[in-house]
Amino acid sequence: MAAGIPAVAASPEIERRTISRVSWRLLPLIVVVYFVAYMDRTNVGFASFGLNREFGFSATLYGWGAGIFFLGYFLFEVPSNVLLERTGARIWIARIMITWGLIAGGMAFIAGPISFLAMRFLLGVAEAGFFPGMILYFTYWFPRKYRARVVAALFLAVPGSNALTAVISGALLQLDGVLGFHGWQWLFMVEAVPAIILAFVVLAMMTDRPAKATWLAEDERRWLEDTLEAERRSTVKAHGHFTLRQALTDSRVLTLAGIYFTIVTATYGITFFLPPILKSLKLTDWQTGLATAVPYIVGTIGMVSWSWSSDRRNERRWHFVIAAIVAAIGLIASGPLLGSLWALVAMSVATVGLYGTKPAFWPLPAEFLSGSAAAGGIALINSIGNLGGFVGPYVLGWLKDTTGTYEAGLYFLAGCALASAALAFATIRGQATAVDTAGAVRPARPNA
Repeated sequence: MAAGIPAVAASPEIERRTISRVSWRLLPLIVVVYFVAYMDRTNVGFASFGLNREFGFSATLYGWGAGIFFLGYFLFEVPSNVLLERTGARIWIARIMITWGLIAGGMAFIAGPISFLAMRFLLGVAEAGFFPGMILYFTYWFPRKYRARVVAALFLAVPGSNALTAVISGALLQLDGVLGFHGWQWLFMVEAVPAIILAFVVLAMMTDRPAKATWLAEDERRWLEDTLEAERRSTVKAHGHFTLRQALTDSRVLTLAGIYFTIVTATYGITFFLPPILKSLKLTDWQTGLATAVPYIVGTIGMVSWSWSSDRRNERRWHFVIAAIVAAIGLIASGPLLGSLWALVAMSVATVGLYGTKPAFWPLPAEFLSGSAAAGGIALINSIGNLGGFVGPYVLGWLKDTTGTYEAGLYFLAGCALASAALAFATIRGQATAVDTAGAVRPARPNA
């Protein structure tokens, strides 16, 4: 420790200056990168218009293809995040981006159901580790009391990506026939390019740890390192030291995975099927893209407000529960409104709730995990949770083929959101707490 610089005690000015500098250096890049990742993950919803015309995919097959991404994601998530923790975020994230960019572009050359399913699976394998890697990376740079807002900044990329992807994809689909390529092929090829370009930006701009941050002043770097180290010590003191193996089998981790699984099922059911649902209103591809953007713009505003409220009140449980209930209300209301633009209003309510849950949820694992245990635990939560990205689209597609309407599927997604709210209500207690191994709770240190 440098002489004359206290371990954690520092002026509010140093804290403000440090967090501001870290935020401006890292968050814009990370948000843009996640924006591109989410675009390449979900643009199949818009490509489905052309794919269905070209290959005659049923709603069930399309839902299977949309969701199989998450099976590849699930299998490789934990090892990818552990490798990130060991090798450093900078190199590993760049590797992930180049891999997924190449495969995302390769989607333009699928020739039928088998290649469609195979490429979607490989895309999930390629992207595995990116999102939990970012959640872990935030614990290297931001003290606890800032993390809901930081997670919300990351998740701005989700509704923001859905909104802009809707507009961009609608435009790219108009290139049908240009240079002999279908519109959906242009969509995959053009939207894959930013991932590969940004990989080199990550190599140039991202810093693995505060100790290597030459762009911070000495007092800023020391304050940040000492503050984060003090929080790590308090976590170990309150909850004990977890090995990677213990984290992967801890019931608190598995409970959080169950909470996340149910809300992700609802989220991705909407993400992949909102364009086809709105397309049924007899809109053109371009109009469908614009209409699809509306709920995500509204959801972005709601999510930011939710995150600030959660951090300001130092409260996670009720913010998550209420957001999940709002999502269920919007989904239930959408059912009888299908076929009218009023469904768009209900979907907007649903997206406020769905995205409002995320900033309240993701600070929870770091309340009792650190180091390699945090790397593995966060990845396990995300990988199990994202299996909901397979279940939601598949069940919604199957119910559409079975009943002839999306209504039953929307009620299923609403039930998943309510289940997530109920599980969170039963297992999370108080301010900034983590679920306990017996289903009770073990309070974490205050987020201050």
